Amino acid sequence: LSVDVIADNILWDAVKKSPIVREGASEEDPIVRDVDEGGEGEYTICWDPLDGSSIVDNNWAVGTMIGVWPKKTGLIGATGRDQVTSLVALYGPRTTVLVALEDGTYEFTYGCTPEGCQLPDGTWEPWICSRKDIRISEDCKIFAPANLRAAQDLPGYKKLIDHFMENRYTLRYSGGLVPDVYQQFTKNQGVFSNPTSDGSPAKLRLAFEAAPFGLLVEKAGGKTSDGVTGNSILDVEINAVDQRTALCIGSSNEVDRFNEMICMVE
Repeated sequence: LSVDVIADNILWDAVKKSPIVREGASEEDPIVRDVDEGGEGEYTICWDPLDGSSIVDNNWAVGTMIGVWPKKTGLIGATGRDQVTSLVALYGPRTTVLVALEDGTYEFTYGCTPEGCQLPDGTWEPWICSRKDIRISEDCKIFAPANLRAAQDLPGYKKLIDHFMENRYTLRYSGGLVPDVYQQFTKNQGVFSNPTSDGSPAKLRLAFEAAPFGLLVEKAGGKTSDGVTGNSILDVEINAVDQRTALCIGSSNEVDRFNEMICMVE
């Protein structure tokens, strides 16, 4: 089995065993499935089991994205803002997970050493909270430009890329959505842009990728754009499990710049 299928099987096993999960949906098989055998499930869980599976062979960082919606909204007809929480795991030299909590975005680290992570009282635990209430600054000098083919069709995107280069922004882009956006939480700045055009249509999935990351970024003080109207990605209604979307996400002033150049928002 490929690694993304193995990851997907692990997540399906977990949600089926959980008494609080009502429905599950995977990017590998975008259908909402009832897993609530006991009838007491409260949440709909959507996940991309291993984003970046195409760069696994390069031994680059990959990750998992998870969105959690309440029973009262379910998934179809809901928005990203309806999420109870979202999580993004990054598998690199360290295994870390970003979690959207009521008061902000937190990072947890797994297995600092083979024995676990040592707490201040001398005890050891497999997980520790490694960053609390992470903040993403309004301005940045790091950019991750996806779908560069669209710059051939969108003069505004070409103008935006030229702005980044002329003003000596730092390019940090791997082609994996998780590491390319996750860096905003470790560097406390950055912008990821993925506009679409007729020649380069949308590939990012709203429920599995854009909405989970959008919640984490906005809780950290960042901003998001749907790439069309300039409104938050969290306000886009989910009308299909496999719905695709454009996206800009990160430091608020840079998302505003994207909206001005791409979405023509004044």
